[in-house]
Amino acid sequence: MTTINHDAGRRRFTTEVEGHRALLDYSLSESVMTITHTEVPQPIGGRGVAADLMRAALAAANKEGWSVVPACSYAAAYMRRHPDSGEIQHQEDLLDEALEESFPASDSPSMGGIT
Repeated sequence: MTTINHDAGRRRFTTEVEGHRALLDYSLSESVMTITHTEVPQPIGGRGVAADLMRAALAAANKEGWSVVPACSYAAAYMRRHPDSGEIQHQEDLLDEALEESFPASDSPSMGGIT
C-alpha cells in the first residue's frame, strides 16, 4: 500500500514510489466525479499503484456522496473487475445518456453506420 495524496483543488490523486510519480485526474460536476486519466510510469508499473489510486478516489467519492463515471480506460476496467467498488449501474446509465445525446434517435441512419 502506498501513501496517496489528494489535491482537491487540482482534482488529482498522486503517489510517489521510488522517485516516480503516479497520478489519477478527475473532474467534478455537481455530485459526479469523472475519472479522466490515470498514469503510472513504467518503472513502477505492475505493482498495483493504479489500483491504489482508484481505491483512494472511490473512497473519497463515497465519503462525499459522489457518483463516479470512469472515463479513462483503466478506471473503466478497474470498475468492471471490482463491481462492488462503485455504482456500476449508475455509471452505465450516465454513459448511455451521453451516447444518446451524441447520437440522438433523430439522426439519419447514415450517422450510425447503418444503411
